Amino acid sequence: MTSVLTAVTHRAEADFVRVLEDARDLVLVRRCADLAELLSVGATGAARVAVVSPDLRGLDRDALRHLAGHGVRVAGLVLTGDDEGERRLRQLGVATILRLDTGPDEVSAALSGLAGSTTSGAGLAAAQAGSLTAGHQGTVRDGDHLARADGAPGASSGGSRGSMLPGDAEVDRPPGVVTVVWGPIGAPGRTTVATTLAAVLAGAGVRALLVDLDTWGASVAQVLGLVDEAPGVAAAARASEQGGLDVLALARLAPEVVPGLRVLTGLPRADRWPELRAAAVEDVLRLARRVADHVVVDVGFCLEDDEELSYDTLAPRRNAATLAALEGADQLVVVGAADPVGLQRLVRGVQEVAVVPSPQPTVVVNKVRPSVAGARPERAIREVLGRFAGMDGVRFLPWAPDECDAALLAGRTLPETAPSSPLTAGIVQLAAAVDPRASPAAPSRAGRRGHGRRGRARRGSPVAAAGRHGPGEPV
Repeated sequence: MTSVLTAVTHRAEADFVRVLEDARDLVLVRRCADLAELLSVGATGAARVAVVSPDLRGLDRDALRHLAGHGVRVAGLVLTGDDEGERRLRQLGVATILRLDTGPDEVSAALSGLAGSTTSGAGLAAAQAGSLTAGHQGTVRDGDHLARADGAPGASSGGSRGSMLPGDAEVDRPPGVVTVVWGPIGAPGRTTVATTLAAVLAGAGVRALLVDLDTWGASVAQVLGLVDEAPGVAAAARASEQGGLDVLALARLAPEVVPGLRVLTGLPRADRWPELRAAAVEDVLRLARRVADHVVVDVGFCLEDDEELSYDTLAPRRNAATLAALEGADQLVVVGAADPVGLQRLVRGVQEVAVVPSPQPTVVVNKVRPSVAGARPERAIREVLGRFAGMDGVRFLPWAPDECDAALLAGRTLPETAPSSPLTAGIVQLAAAVDPRASPAAPSRAGRRGHGRRGRARRGSPVAAAGRHGPGEPV
């Protein structure tokens, strides 16, 4: 028998309960009056499946993630003709949709099949996007959480090849790759590596999206001179929580700063970190794969799950964005500084990141210079890391303060301001390692035409505009 919870609108509750009573292999455990009761009962493990309606007050992606974390699968119940309600549930990640006139046998088959799913844990809501949906006449049809360009729900990705994004991106192309750039505390150059890596990929013809998920000190917007832009990642997270984020909406929030490079800017103030919850971050990155061929994510340094012992299981976690990005990444680049303090932090950082869900890291030592490591710094650092930390295949990036300062002053990427710099060349090699489409032999188109059109984003001098952004500025 499959145990079921319900939290549905009063207009459908009585009729749906009668359907459940007539359905084989289903037992109704509790009729929940609101979301709080549903979450509390779900946390006890009393049921395997919960059925919710789109108008349930407070229903968002984080609530679904909470239920999924306790092994509760979620299905939706919509009234006949409620296309907007179905669309909202799909965008929240609920793909098993029942209609009020669905028969008991079809309801039993759908909910029993959902309960028997092998997917569990935090990734359940995202995985449901590809599950089956109970149709209006009792049939089962393929679901798709993405909306068509005209806003109609349930468009199948296997249909016509209509353009979803500005340019030539299409819905049915393969999802992009996600590379997370992480590093320990101490400003080893995470943002410099991430922005340059994304720019190099774009210059090689790979459509790139740079996402700033640093909840401790987001700086991508300032580095690229996007001082007048709203915090794209916060807006995307809010839309995701309410089921209003799709591919087109995410593309609109990520303007193009150079040809082929879109940027989803970070939080303007560190105290706004509660806006980036894990479920929303997972959804943003999932949709980001459809916006770009390669997604580069700049994350914060801290990996501590500091609210893990909290009694309030729904409390936001400051490092949830970083941990969610690491778990959902395809590739990981770990950046450390070349000085003795930075190398010690790098060794410990690699050990720390190894115990959280994340890909095998590509280790990059940044700011390499003879003044802190001797006459042959790369050789000395390689021997030390290999002997005492067992690190092989470490990559090195040279110390280039003048080139970085010039790029920062202009609000441009390094391929734009210093395409021939040894630092740019080193990141070109790194780009080829994380994406074979970015060949080191290919000229950087971003550097060649970077001072032409600016795309959609307005870019100015970060220094001139930094003082205009006070703590009370509306965003």
